[in-house]
Amino acid sequence: MVVLVLQHVEVEGPGRIAAALERAGHRMRVAHLYRGEPVPVGPEGLEGLVVMGGPMGVHDVTQRPHLRHEQDLLADCLDAGLPVLGVCLGAQLLAATLGAAVRSGPGIELGWKPVERLGPAADDPLVADLPDTFPALHWHGDVFDLPEGAVPLARSEQTDVQAFRHGEAGYGLLFHLEAEPAQVAAMARAFPDDLRAARVTAADLAEPAEAAGLADGLFDRWVALLG
Repeated sequence: MVVLVLQHVEVEGPGRIAAALERAGHRMRVAHLYRGEPVPVGPEGLEGLVVMGGPMGVHDVTQRPHLRHEQDLLADCLDAGLPVLGVCLGAQLLAATLGAAVRSGPGIELGWKPVERLGPAADDPLVADLPDTFPALHWHGDVFDLPEGAVPLARSEQTDVQAFRHGEAGYGLLFHLEAEPAQVAAMARAFPDDLRAARVTAADLAEPAEAAGLADGLFDRWVALLG
């Protein structure tokens, strides 16, 4: 049994999620979709699914048919009751799989900005232990509605839905806490147009001191859902 990670671009790997899996002794397999590796069919052999971020959008299925295959796998894993974690694009794909609308936001949200934990998060297994307001790295242009039946967990000043839970163990996080400083620097080099559009420099992306500890706790708690 392995935790499958779907990775869309080289610079957006699982980072601290991988470290949490290793700490708990779980095996991880990464499907490098940007290399042309296929999306596995069905949840057999999986104990969890992680879907990472990327610069493409949910609606780019004509050019990137793997996005539809990812939604099929997400649906199958949810039906099987497996823990699922979608980060940024992964959260958008999860929301779309659950029937929510995904669309362009009012502008790119990029940089370390506060995230506000919402009332329903007070007893959530993942985010209950986070501060009421905590820093997270934002790097997205698309946003989504809250899926029907999902629990809203967090918002930011610009984006109403930053995190949600569906069922017992299906989580979507629009923000990034998995990216370690070297990975953030690589993202800045890979996507300079995003920085210019947001009027942000690479120096502005220095990680706040408390972020690593918050991230490690969050991902350790998700890994605990694997059993």
